[in-house]
Amino acid sequence: MAAEIVNPRSDGTTDQDGGAEPLDSFDPAFALHRGGKMAVQATVPVRDKDDLSLAYTPGVARVCTAIAQQPELVNDYTWKSSVVAVVTDGTAVLGLGDIGPQASLPVMEGKAILFKQFGGVDAVPIALDCTDVDDIVETVVRLAPSFGGVNLEDISAPRCFEIERRLQERLDIPVFHDDQHGTAVVTLAALRNAARLSGREIGQLRAVISGAGAAGVAIAKMLVEAGIGDVAVADRKGVVSADREDLTPVKRELAGFTNKAGLTGSLEGALAGADVFIGVSGGTVPEEAVASMAEGAFVFAMANPNPEVHPEVAHKYAAVVATGRSDFPNQINNVLAFPGIFAGALQVRATRITEGMKIAAAEALAAVVGDDLAADYVIPSPFDERVAPAVTAAVAAAARAESVARR
Repeated sequence: MAAEIVNPRSDGTTDQDGGAEPLDSFDPAFALHRGGKMAVQATVPVRDKDDLSLAYTPGVARVCTAIAQQPELVNDYTWKSSVVAVVTDGTAVLGLGDIGPQASLPVMEGKAILFKQFGGVDAVPIALDCTDVDDIVETVVRLAPSFGGVNLEDISAPRCFEIERRLQERLDIPVFHDDQHGTAVVTLAALRNAARLSGREIGQLRAVISGAGAAGVAIAKMLVEAGIGDVAVADRKGVVSADREDLTPVKRELAGFTNKAGLTGSLEGALAGADVFIGVSGGTVPEEAVASMAEGAFVFAMANPNPEVHPEVAHKYAAVVATGRSDFPNQINNVLAFPGIFAGALQVRATRITEGMKIAAAEALAAVVGDDLAADYVIPSPFDERVAPAVTAAVAAAARAESVARR
């Protein structure tokens, strides 16, 4: 039976007094979501008793016996090698925060259909009713025999770092936290093209990242891996630097491989003379701080729905402007990365996703832009049909080159 709510307000709250119309009557998003956004579909027919005897008993017993004798056959005779578990605990869902596992399901379903739409990869949303690191790790390990990969989603920092690390240690399938690495891959791709447009190399750039959570840390690591000239990361208390005594273990590690210039103090101070601003934190960066950046700077203000620097302001001072929004040019969107990354990893039955595979994905994504490179086109559209095949092929090749492919 449909939920009945009246007078939906612009802030998302409602009045409820009976005799109301269903939410579908007010909001097309509810109409689209009614009944969920996905379903399980058979790939073989079951039309008669012969089909039934092959798809189920007794025929299925022969397949089970073969897999018991040769476990690697599970990849050939089940869906395992072509399906991903999309796992969350509901603690960091989009911009909504800790809304719990049930409320996270619409997002996880959305993620699953994006896997299918853009990468041809089947995915199953799994919302866990636990937040303890040990509980999450043990649960995913026990679920893993059914899947070829695990995409961690919307798990709050800093727990997400340990969960990913421990799962990578215990499982022999790819484990990928998209909030970290998907964002980092697409950011690097856009930055490579912005640098190419300006006639510079990444090694000539100094970047400042606003936000030391999952995405900020991953972007910093990837930029360092890619050879950035220097990168500093700022949290709510200022630049993450080795002299600070309030750093978490993750931020202490971050301070160890970033900020070669030894900057301290505020984000705004760090932006003076910087070539790149990358925002993954929300909040607002004052216009005067943007104005203090180097000539020909790049501003990637990716907070949704409100970028840290509004594009109208950023365009006054920056040569290239990107956001996380679809209604502005140069959208930094994870869907450009994760479907192809998993498709490539599953294609070669990779044991894990390496830094080299992620950088290969970024390079392939950047290359799709090709000769059409322009200030308002440094990253392709998610609907560009060249994206997923290019990323898939690059990731598969990198997996083989790094000896993590099993075929």
